[in-house]
Amino acid sequence: MAVTAVLVDSVNAEAEAANPKYAGIVVDAKTGNVLYSENADRLQYPASLTKMMTLYMTFEALEQGRIRLDTPVPFSAHAAAQAPTKLGVRAGGTITVEQGILGLVTLSANDAATALGEMLGGSEDRFAQMMTAKAHALGMTRTTYRNANGLPNTAQMTTARDQARLGIALRQHFPQYYGYFSTRAFKFGTRTIRSHNRLVGSVRGVDGIKTGYTRAAGFNLVSSVQVDGKSIVGVVLGGASGPARDAQMRNLIAAYLPKASSRGGSSQLMAQTAPAPAMIETPAPVQPQKATQVARQQVVPQQQVAPQQVAKTITAAQPPISAAAADLSLPHKGPLPDARYQVAATEVAYTETSTTKSDNPLVAQSMPAPTKVKTTSFKQQAPAAAPAKPDSAAVDHVTTASTSAAPASAVPAGWVVQVGVSPSQQMAMELLEGAKSKGGKALSSAKPFAVAYGSGNDQVYRARFGGFDDQRDAVNACKALKKAGIKCWAAAQ
Repeated sequence: MAVTAVLVDSVNAEAEAANPKYAGIVVDAKTGNVLYSENADRLQYPASLTKMMTLYMTFEALEQGRIRLDTPVPFSAHAAAQAPTKLGVRAGGTITVEQGILGLVTLSANDAATALGEMLGGSEDRFAQMMTAKAHALGMTRTTYRNANGLPNTAQMTTARDQARLGIALRQHFPQYYGYFSTRAFKFGTRTIRSHNRLVGSVRGVDGIKTGYTRAAGFNLVSSVQVDGKSIVGVVLGGASGPARDAQMRNLIAAYLPKASSRGGSSQLMAQTAPAPAMIETPAPVQPQKATQVARQQVVPQQQVAPQQVAKTITAAQPPISAAAADLSLPHKGPLPDARYQVAATEVAYTETSTTKSDNPLVAQSMPAPTKVKTTSFKQQAPAAAPAKPDSAAVDHVTTASTSAAPASAVPAGWVVQVGVSPSQQMAMELLEGAKSKGGKALSSAKPFAVAYGSGNDQVYRARFGGFDDQRDAVNACKALKKAGIKCWAAAQ
């Protein structure tokens, strides 16, 4: 048996060398060290990995109290018309938010993703703008979203490194909801829907996260692993088949989990959660004639759950990012995907099954075992060109650049440290003044500025320090603030 395994890996190593779509990365989730990478910064299509960000936005809305797990999610004609895979709810029907979450993590339901996006953003286009803005705020500087489900769009791009960062952020920021990713199956009406992610339950320590496939993207997978005090996140993009992709992830886990650190990190980064049950029972979908109106009545407007305006500041509005997660946010450059893999307008996503086969018989069962270790200490690189900002109220707008009378256009470039969010510009600047007085030398040359987010009654001001030349300076400044009792997080501007 051992000889056979060696022969298979050898054959597939040759096949993988000829696979122009392949990209992969393995990150030590406790330290942020990159243990392995191959084309990790090349732009590629996310396919249904897109739903990881849709779920991030859903979890955030749940945490903020704007929606509940039992909030009805209405299905528009547009949502109901999405290509398979799908739950199959007709226009005018509803599901609950929890059913939508389960539909995304198991079936990768395109219709449910679109319905959630429309509910949270008002329209799928606006939700995609919100997703992109959130990605950039998390340091996913090379990711752009155009829809909520990952169905083909030539402008919807990401990288393996960005997806690793999102995988870490999902666990770190929402430990109370992360257990959904380990769901093996759930009941939807009379149907039992089983997960596409075959590594959950078959590979020790794998607790999610997401699969994805379109013809142009190939077979994608993000996996989180926790075993014996060690934790890694692996990403495989562009696999030649479902079995090949899964085999490659198994290879990566076997090769690099032993190299991960059992020290460092924090409980906040990889907080433990109770695993989701092997099967979750949910009620059958309802189909009321006025489902949309009912759902809108039950979605709590954001301004109703925001902290009271009399509060001095609203601190830590976005969960703080640990140094390990922040390491993944360094801007990177890379070529565009080969034109041969531009997606056809008529292409749709297909259900992944165990019988899916590659066009290349050499990669029908597995991809090659990794052949190198790259333990990276991040070095400063020139920032990637700033993407065009969408015309959306969800995008940041700088309203003041410093505590002095500096012009609003004087926005510090590079890395920033955010210390909180306030209901007014003045409060944000006062927060920055107080933080700077406690930051010592680490903030001596930092430039405080406030960024308006949202509009109308929803508008808040993010209090940030800029002017950091590289990631290390920003992370060190944040560490100094934390020692002084001030919450913060660092990211690329």
